[in-house]
Amino acid sequence: MDRKSTTGFLNSLFNFKKKTDGSVDNTKVQCSICFKEFSYHRSTSSLSYHLQAKHPGVSPDASPPSHPQPRQRTIPECGRRSRPLDENKLTTAIARWVATDCRPVNIVEDSGLRDVIRLASSEPAYMLPSRGTIVARIEELYEAEKQSKINLLRNANAVALTGDHWTSVRNQNYLGVTAHHIDADWKLHSFALTVKHSEERHFAETCAEQFSEVAEQWEIAGKVTTIGTDSARNMTAAARLLPYEHMPCVAHSLQRSITMSLRDSGLENVLAKCRKLVGHFKHSPANAAELRAQQEKLGQPQEPLIQDVSTRWNSTLSMITRLLRNKDLVKATLELHQQRGTPAMLTNAELEKIEKLETLLEPCRYVTELLGGEQYISCSVVLPALCHLFRLMTASDDDPGYVLRFKAAFTSDLSKRKQSTNLQWLKVATALDPRFKDLKCLPRSEREEVWKLIKEESAQQPEPRREPEPGPPKKKMHFLLAAASDSDDEEDPASDTSVDRYRGEPSISIDDCPLEWWSGHARAYPTLAPLAQKYLATPATTVPCERLFSLSGHILQKKRAALSTANVNRLVCISNWVKENK
Repeated sequence: MDRKSTTGFLNSLFNFKKKTDGSVDNTKVQCSICFKEFSYHRSTSSLSYHLQAKHPGVSPDASPPSHPQPRQRTIPECGRRSRPLDENKLTTAIARWVATDCRPVNIVEDSGLRDVIRLASSEPAYMLPSRGTIVARIEELYEAEKQSKINLLRNANAVALTGDHWTSVRNQNYLGVTAHHIDADWKLHSFALTVKHSEERHFAETCAEQFSEVAEQWEIAGKVTTIGTDSARNMTAAARLLPYEHMPCVAHSLQRSITMSLRDSGLENVLAKCRKLVGHFKHSPANAAELRAQQEKLGQPQEPLIQDVSTRWNSTLSMITRLLRNKDLVKATLELHQQRGTPAMLTNAELEKIEKLETLLEPCRYVTELLGGEQYISCSVVLPALCHLFRLMTASDDDPGYVLRFKAAFTSDLSKRKQSTNLQWLKVATALDPRFKDLKCLPRSEREEVWKLIKEESAQQPEPRREPEPGPPKKKMHFLLAAASDSDDEEDPASDTSVDRYRGEPSISIDDCPLEWWSGHARAYPTLAPLAQKYLATPATTVPCERLFSLSGHILQKKRAALSTANVNRLVCISNWVKENK
């Protein structure tokens, strides 16, 4: 029996595909059941296999019924698209994915990605967009997202900036700038403004000019209140040239104090020995494998040792914490090789030293991470956090000599660096945070001066217009006025100002959100609410910029030899904006 007809094969279970002009394509056939497309090379073996695998109840030798019998739809048929593929929407999704997750643009040339999308969309003829199309679509996404951020900033009462310079692995310099503000709904916004390529030397005048250009470009020059930078001399000098308050990064100051204290306390020798031990396992795959074997043997988590890096915050703490957790395993592994060049294990006295050091550095790590957040208020936490650290660094009679030297060096150095911060701004921010408005972190002699500053600044705030509230009928109001005594016409001398009333409010829990409190009390304190938005929006550190640079480095390490500096800016900003929106 000839199982091939003029239009199909296997009893018309497969039919030739028709071209757009209506003619028959003799090189392609389509299953009449699931509509899957196949290439035809004068053989029906693959077609028969498809029937056996996907439609076992259908026989190619059976006579086709004159009328199709009703049957239950298969799972592939239920999941088949009922609408054509929206390629424009898919191209936009691919561009957003490339930008958000820092994928290389040339990933659209991968045949594997094409095959996955073809399978998922049931569109075997789908072709991925070109690199040029993806770059153009990324530009469109950037402009759209940028306009939405500009609209946010237009409605902001005050905007705080952070900025820093960074040099990539390609020896290209970039200036990163982030913006922070609290909107009318008392939601904190923190997002990137630019990762701008810079070829000029980092003189103070040049840095100040770059910050001014960014503020003008984003139409916020008249709204910027503070600019946060590290304590580099050029940045400090640039801040003095700008009409904004300077907010030195508190995390940088804290980490510098730790470095100075480690040097002055005499702990560098034991830390050098720790680095040598860690390097013994980090630089040798065989030694690392033996350590993992010991960990597996004793049922411990298989974790590598950590080497500290001078420029990486809290890395010294991470090194000694991991080493102390695996000290017995490290000792057992070292005993397997008593050969020349094998480092000696730490003595009990040295282990006791780094245990003490761990207890000293752990609060510093906590404070650094606390102040480095950008999704919550951090500026008002600086003074209470530093007060907490100073209290922990108080000398005790039980402290050994190296601990006393560390505490003394830390307290002395951090006290000096604290004085170089914007103390006045930090004090006002602390007072406007309902968690810390009792100002217990300040000496009693300084508290009244803070409230005096707040009263002076709140008096300069314009009184907001209020909608008239429905009240009693005028006749009843006239009756009440007529019944009032003469003494009631005078102003009550005991009435408190809004600042005094705010001071009388009970402090909220440390775990409560100050923005939620202000959201519910902004109408009661119309002159203080704008001040709270202004001061509480300022970040305590430049960590938001550091995160931008981490993202930039991740992008530049991909296979992007021809990636321009403008595209670096677009990719970093889009990725940051999409995550901020989420």
